[in-house]
Order: sequence, then structure tokens, then C-alpha cells
Amino acid sequence: MDKDRIVGSAKEFAGRAEGAVGDMASDAQTQASGKAREAAGTVQNLYGQAKDAVRDAGETAAGYAKDAYDNSGETFRDGTQAIAQKVQDNPLGALLVAGGIGFALALLMSRPSRRPPPRWRYYG
Repeated sequence: MDKDRIVGSAKEFAGRAEGAVGDMASDAQTQASGKAREAAGTVQNLYGQAKDAVRDAGETAAGYAKDAYDNSGETFRDGTQAIAQKVQDNPLGALLVAGGIGFALALLMSRPSRRPPPRWRYYG
């Protein structure tokens, strides 16, 4: 729990008490001061809640990232095993896919380089 939440709740409670005293004494200035203190406490409490929510979200994201990092080798191993199983199940299809990828890469790498557009010079 954030200290802003504790301080905000205390200010809010003190503002309510001050407002109640102002109501009993029929003092408008004390009532207004109590309402202002209560509002300031509410704002500080909400600020503390927002800080807590951001902190919790950051910790949760860090936990997810750590879990993903810890399990990355296992995920890679599982993917490799799945691909190996597909190749064993359908070797002709795997050969055609590999050949298609190789052909596409060869086309991309053997394309002639682009020539820059000609520069026109006007002599006037």
C-alpha cells in the first residue's frame, strides 16, 4: 500500500470531521475548510491508488517476461520437435516447401541492382 493512500485517507477523514464540526457550529469557514481538506485527501488517495495500480501492472508484466524468458528454450525445443515430426510425416511436402523458399531467395538475391534515375541538366 502506498503512503499517499494512507495520508490521503487520513486527510479525507480529518476533512469530514472538520466539516461536521463546522456544521454543528454553523461556521461556514470551518465547513469550507473541511470540504477542501476532504477533497485534497480524496485526490491524494486516488493518486496513491493509481501508483499502486501502475506498480502492480509493472510487476505483473515483469513476471510474464521472466516466465517467457525462462520457458523460451523449452518452447524452441517443442517447435523444433513439431517441425521434425511434420517433415517425417510428409517428406515430399517438406522438400517442396524448402525448394520453394530456396527458389524465392535465389530470385531475390539475383535481381539486378537498381540504377538511379538519370539526372537531367539544363544549360540555359
